[in-house]
Amino acid sequence: MTDDEKEKPAEEIEYISGSGAPQEEKPAEPAAAEAEKKDHPEHAPHEKEPAQAAKHLKEKLKKREAEIKHLKKEMEEFKEQYVRKLADLENLRKRLEREKSEYFQYALGEVLLEFLAILDNFERALQASAGDADGKTFREGIDLIYRMSQNLLLKRGVQLIEIKDGIFDPTLHHAMAMEESDQVEEPRVTEELQKGYLLHNRLLRPSMVKVVVPKKG
Repeated sequence: MTDDEKEKPAEEIEYISGSGAPQEEKPAEPAAAEAEKKDHPEHAPHEKEPAQAAKHLKEKLKKREAEIKHLKKEMEEFKEQYVRKLADLENLRKRLEREKSEYFQYALGEVLLEFLAILDNFERALQASAGDADGKTFREGIDLIYRMSQNLLLKRGVQLIEIKDGIFDPTLHHAMAMEESDQVEEPRVTEELQKGYLLHNRLLRPSMVKVVVPKKG
């Protein structure tokens, strides 16, 4: 070391770090930055969103409760109407049953009234037969009663079943006796044992007949 170097003051010696690069300032802490953002006025609307959502839900719930209340009221009204209709139907059923019973009790009243006139003629014929030597008056009375009876039945829709050309009809005739014969190819009525009648074209009583059928074999 020279004399000049020895004489140089120590404070003039510069110290250089190993990297040789100047130190940079560190960025602010994230927590501090987040706090700064929260304090900023532009973030205030986000704090109101939960309150608004809760208010909207309350209004919606209130509306639903009103609808449920209205539906319950309608349901009660429908129930009352149903009960009233059911009671009306029951009353109607009872009334119809009563009217039906009365109808069957008195339906024949008019027919019986007409029949009484026939009965009166029977009494007259019997009374006349006591002083009728030849029985002519009695027979005339019986004939009158018979014709009155026929007219009464005809008036009430009762018609006599006629056997045309001896054709046997199993829907109208009831065979009381049967005979075989090789003279016929299909059943034929040979005798009417009891007359049959229709009531308004519906079978009231079949004709009782005697029938001849084709001989077997």
